[in-house]
Amino acid sequence: MSNSKTSDIILRVSLDENKVPEKIHWDATDNQVVGKEATAMMLSVWDPNEENTMRVDLWTKEMVVDDMKKFIHQSLLLMADTLQRSTGEIAMAETMRDFGAYYAEKLGLITPDETTQKS
Repeated sequence: MSNSKTSDIILRVSLDENKVPEKIHWDATDNQVVGKEATAMMLSVWDPNEENTMRVDLWTKEMVVDDMKKFIHQSLLLMADTLQRSTGEIAMAETMRDFGAYYAEKLGLITPDETTQKS
């Protein structure tokens, strides 16, 4: 017998009459997360046959522009972390983090002083 385990991540998106997301909720069985609300999500999956990334990007009517800018910034930094952990590409991960700092500074998420302090 196999000791394999299944873990489910469930996404529920409530749409309005024009198919615009109104609510996003998610569950994660391994972490006992149930009905957690989100206002935006980016889901990327790798298709090994097509050698292509498939994606779903959604945000609700409540997602404000300033929060979307922060969401994108934090996602860039998380992708740098993932790149480093999964491939060992430390230099490129740092380059991505540098771009993240540039992005955050240009959008006013951090000041130039904060950019220098993080280096």
